[in-house]
Amino acid sequence: MPTRFAFVILLSCFAGNTFAQSKQIVIETSHSALVLNVGGNQRVVQSYLGKKLAPAAYPSGGREAYLTAGMDNQFEPAIRMVHNDGNPSLELKYVSHKTTRTDDVVQTDILMKDPVYPVEVTLHYTAYYNSDVIKSWAEILHREKKPAMLTEYASSLLHFNGDEYWLTQFHGDWAREVNIIEEKLTNGIKTLESKLGTRTNFYQTQAFFLSLNEKSTETTGELIAGTLAWTGNYRYTFEVDQRNGLRVRAGINSFASEYYAEPGQPFVTPAFIFTWTDQGKGQASRNLHNWARNYGVLDGNKERLTLLNNWEATHTTFDEKRLVELFDEGKKLGIDLFLLDDGWFGNNFPRNDDKAGLGDWQEDKKKLPSGLGYLVKEAANKGIKFGIWLEPEMVNPKSDLYQQHPDWILKLPNREENYGRNQLVLDLVNPQVQDFVFRIVDDMMTKNPGIAFIKWDCNRSMTNAYSPYLKEKQSHLYIEYTKGLYKVMERIRTKYPHLPIMLCAGGGGRTDYGALKYFTEFWPSDNTDGLERVYIQWGYSYFFPSNTISAHVTSMGKLQSLKFRTDVAMMGKMGYDIRVNNFTPQELLFSQEAVKTYKRISETVWFGNLYRIISPYEESRAVLMYVAEDKRKAILFNYQLQTRRKDIFSRVKLQGLDPQKKYRFREINLFPDTKAANPDNDKVLTGEYLMNIGLNLAPGRIAPLSSNVFELTEE
Repeated sequence: MPTRFAFVILLSCFAGNTFAQSKQIVIETSHSALVLNVGGNQRVVQSYLGKKLAPAAYPSGGREAYLTAGMDNQFEPAIRMVHNDGNPSLELKYVSHKTTRTDDVVQTDILMKDPVYPVEVTLHYTAYYNSDVIKSWAEILHREKKPAMLTEYASSLLHFNGDEYWLTQFHGDWAREVNIIEEKLTNGIKTLESKLGTRTNFYQTQAFFLSLNEKSTETTGELIAGTLAWTGNYRYTFEVDQRNGLRVRAGINSFASEYYAEPGQPFVTPAFIFTWTDQGKGQASRNLHNWARNYGVLDGNKERLTLLNNWEATHTTFDEKRLVELFDEGKKLGIDLFLLDDGWFGNNFPRNDDKAGLGDWQEDKKKLPSGLGYLVKEAANKGIKFGIWLEPEMVNPKSDLYQQHPDWILKLPNREENYGRNQLVLDLVNPQVQDFVFRIVDDMMTKNPGIAFIKWDCNRSMTNAYSPYLKEKQSHLYIEYTKGLYKVMERIRTKYPHLPIMLCAGGGGRTDYGALKYFTEFWPSDNTDGLERVYIQWGYSYFFPSNTISAHVTSMGKLQSLKFRTDVAMMGKMGYDIRVNNFTPQELLFSQEAVKTYKRISETVWFGNLYRIISPYEESRAVLMYVAEDKRKAILFNYQLQTRRKDIFSRVKLQGLDPQKKYRFREINLFPDTKAANPDNDKVLTGEYLMNIGLNLAPGRIAPLSSNVFELTEE
């Protein structure tokens, strides 16, 4: 490990000869650079974003880095402020900047001030040198006598000059998450946004690729990949002007969210995280994965638990005896942890379906007369850990909490309540509600310290939302709710820093790096059909490492073999939600060996470099592989998706290997009494051969919805 060190350089335009040095501000990673300059009018402009060059090669001039409203700007502003006197203008001039370095992380802070009003904005840029990732955000501060109204407050504004621009976005719905669409941007404004308050990724995943000059592929093309670290409403605007210049603005969605900033209290925007590369989408993904494991996800470089969930086996109908029987099934399977899902709580309003009980987080005395402590102990006796499902931000009208604290609930006065999944959202803006949600976790963990995992769900978005706590400041609701969630999670993580918690929101309704710094993984979709999951997990893999993408083997997908569904789950963070006692002897033996195999190869899958080789969007198959950092081992997944035709496919050229190394190629995770059919199985082949000549992964007439897992090991 390198020795930790830090240094700070402070440059001011008011410091004589120092001004000449401060005209160029270079923010660099190992392969990319963002270059800002101070113009003659003292405004900060972006002059370059692209491949890292020698300092003298970077251009000067450019376009304003944080466009303001109300002055000479005619395009979408990064910031708009209305002052105490009603003046809606802002001008920002450079004052100083400083750079701080710690190991491979370099932070640059640029201070700007309005020459007339007591307003200052600091632009922050953190460059993660080895990951080729940059994080940018803004800090807005004023010292007027009364609150000043902010109507726009972007985290980032980036400028591009290209012949054409191609935007790749990811949209969906419940059980149909992260569908991929790529389109050419034309003159005008394209907006990607959410106004849902909670579960904000329900329809639109808050991540994108922007390709410059031509469409990017996995291995070619110049592009940026971007995402916002915010668990609330977000907005991206892509504005192509009359001269074909492009501005990309990223930040909190200001819809219905005018914010009255208090004097002397900084308003800090969430971070926009992006990476630039000229090596295609695959390299952008690997950059983000590397960054996420080291900086973006809780315990991103640590092992994950393989679990068995009871939902499919029992739904909400169970008792202590049935759960202990499931512990035996989990032990037989070889998993690490049993997860008790929905239905374990509520007494006056027992949770026997989704219509009652949310908010009353006490064990159902009829179902669990001995309490959670008994289950924790029994699980330990079976040699497995115990985890539990919670939905702490929500309440059913049929609950003690609803009756006792109507002032804790987001709902409009003088209007009928509007339900989603028969429930309402608690007012996390209210500090009392924050205390309540924290105590749900803290009390449970204090009484049952053996609980080893939590699944944190959030099954509805905000509608008819009104905060009794905010009163006249309702436009703060969406922002303060998200901040309230973070305050709760900060308290939980202070006391329970490494407790694994899954981020869930009725499927993939929350998939962002604002939340993932508090969570170890996320639930990408309630759709666990193996065929559908190939597409869903493929989409998430562009922005999230595999150890964050929970993938469970279930009985969904009746036309698919257990092997196919297992192989699909293996390319993520594998778990089970299935009735093990319904397995045939062969299926049980296969699954037991699959768990062992997964634990053996998981280090490569979780921490290796991902190469998406053949996309299911382009062919009726999907091929991807994970290569260990030292290139001594790789895991290759091959999924045959065609359900009608039986084709013989061309050879597949692998990626990411060392051409000088020799690799033994061997199929693993075979079903009992079957043999590897690939003619290259168990052969030793060079990396050069594998990457230039390739392999035939479909030798003959193979069955639809079939799959293979191959292991490559250096000889």
